[in-house]
Amino acid sequence: MPFSIKDLPWGKDALKGISAKTNEIHHDKLYAGYVTKRNEIEEALKTADRSKSAATYSPYRALKLEETFNADGQILHELYFETLGGDGKPTDGPFVRKVRLDFGSWEAFVEDAIACAKAARGWMITAYDPTDGKIRNFLADAHNHGGVWGSVPLWTIDCYEHAYFIDYGSDRKAYIQAVLNNVNWDAVNARFAVVAK
Repeated sequence: MPFSIKDLPWGKDALKGISAKTNEIHHDKLYAGYVTKRNEIEEALKTADRSKSAATYSPYRALKLEETFNADGQILHELYFETLGGDGKPTDGPFVRKVRLDFGSWEAFVEDAIACAKAARGWMITAYDPTDGKIRNFLADAHNHGGVWGSVPLWTIDCYEHAYFIDYGSDRKAYIQAVLNNVNWDAVNARFAVVAK
């Protein structure tokens, strides 16, 4: 069954500091492109010649690499869009309480998330790490580089230039603050509540 492009859970002009034009390009072109390519790759894999698979290069290897790139691009963008549309104010809930426990304070968590987003070439991903039961901020330089196996993504910041260049030029810090001002922490709390069970 093909993957489908999910609608934004908020209007394209709903975010403070992130324009409707940026949201339109980000969702309708870039995110939609990952979904489309993922479907194309899934279809191509059905008839791919596995007999000539090779680690140095083979069409099968190329498909498998792009499969993870496009799948992760789809998944991370869906999480990014799902957790925006709020007022950026943390709400009491299991995620916020766990963050305070793991980072010592909400402010320390936000400081770490900002530093991680500034250092990332692709994504800042807040995730639950089941190996030690902690919330962590990870960075990924590409959709399929930097994930931690078994961790469950809870919130993301897209740090690729396409996410902010129209509105902020090269001022990534201002964009990160705009994202923080639009996070729907209730959505993040809900995601964590499922993991915490």
